[in-house]
Amino acid sequence: MGGVVVRASGLVKRYRDETAVAGVDLEVRAQEHVALLGPNGAGKTTTLLMLLGVVTPDVGTVDLVGHRLPQGRRRAMAAVGFAAGYLPLAERMRVREFLRMYADLYGVANPKPAIEDSLERFGIEHLANSLGTELSSGQRTLVGIVKATLHRPQLLVLDEPTASLDPEVAHRVRQGLLDLARADGSTLLVTSHDMAEVQRLCQRVVFLSHGRVVADGSPGEVTASFGHSGLEEVFLHLAATQRAGARTPGSAAGEGGPR
Repeated sequence: MGGVVVRASGLVKRYRDETAVAGVDLEVRAQEHVALLGPNGAGKTTTLLMLLGVVTPDVGTVDLVGHRLPQGRRRAMAAVGFAAGYLPLAERMRVREFLRMYADLYGVANPKPAIEDSLERFGIEHLANSLGTELSSGQRTLVGIVKATLHRPQLLVLDEPTASLDPEVAHRVRQGLLDLARADGSTLLVTSHDMAEVQRLCQRVVFLSHGRVVADGSPGEVTASFGHSGLEEVFLHLAATQRAGARTPGSAAGEGGPR
């Protein structure tokens, strides 16, 4: 496995009197498929946005594909694809025009075949001439994933990639992402509330609770360290402690967790 693609050291982010992230350290190596997990309020979204340079940490550093943020963000993002259902889509452009615009921004050498290949990979060739206003929320999510993969990024970051998709389409998307990652040697960093999806896509999971890393390892290592039978039970356990305002006790899944 290659070098480090994402390195976060001592990330802290506060909003007024609340500490959203309280000292996160994280490394993701080339070709790893990693899930960043946690219940609402665990600091997952804030951590993800800091890793992408959208939010600046109060304390700590982020190196993304070899570039220190925020100074190197523009160069770093040229090698990163990001997809999330909440990202905007041009409503008055046809899907093919929208993708061509991003292919040009990414500097894709042969945009037409790249667009057609990506549309086919995720099974949405039939949407190529649709306007953004004509797409359902699930279709918009699919177009966003195609856009994020056009330039065959070194790192693909996916925030709830299949949340708005029916099971058959979600299966197709997961398979398309895995095929792309294997073909290109891409690194995946995924957030999801679907633990079955996490186990299909990722070999490693990192759980956050109260703004800290409380578990880091393979799905089997993490579930065993909490004494549960699966990732969903771990998630529910952490959600319960989050609601109760209790800190997760240190254990084999404590600060840093198993690797």
